Amino acid sequence: MTPAPLAPALPPSMPQLPPHVGRRLCAWWLRRCGWQLRGQFPDVPQLVLIAAPHSSWWDGWWGLLFKVALGADVTFMGKRELFVGPLGWLLRRLGGVPVERGRAHGVVEQMAARFADTPRLWLGLAPEGTRRHVARWRTGFWHVARAAGVPILPAAFDYPSRSIVLGPLFTPGTDMAADLQRLRAWYAPFRGKRHDVDA
Repeated sequence: MTPAPLAPALPPSMPQLPPHVGRRLCAWWLRRCGWQLRGQFPDVPQLVLIAAPHSSWWDGWWGLLFKVALGADVTFMGKRELFVGPLGWLLRRLGGVPVERGRAHGVVEQMAARFADTPRLWLGLAPEGTRRHVARWRTGFWHVARAAGVPILPAAFDYPSRSIVLGPLFTPGTDMAADLQRLRAWYAPFRGKRHDVDA
């Protein structure tokens, strides 16, 4: 008996990975661990995907498993310290882009230029910027989306239901504070491994 798919078929405009032997293995492991994906991927070629609450290194593990299992070609940014040795090689192979957190100047411009040069690009970011609990999100993701003229897709880690939940596509406006408040309100019901998102 063929197992049920982890998610509906990926929309045609979404960046996708070529078939890979690891896809079935990752899908098998996610099913074995009871994880699921809830929601729909939008059929758009470019967007900024944000993931929260980010409270454990397990978040990255589950996110990468879903990325490979679904064949979703999502580029993601991570702190430069992770991109060393065999782990760094693997993260780059999986679409990781190292960022020096103490020198964020220019990153928005670089990512906006990358969107301009790449017809199909989904960029994943953690707005909290760290696994520690924070009262305020970093706003780089909003600035990147605004500069590139692309929408934002919120995705939540919900550990009680063992789910990654996709929200509605969000178009950033001119009022950053209002946009952040709306996004954080959407995240309010979801529970991370160690903390939640304050609305």
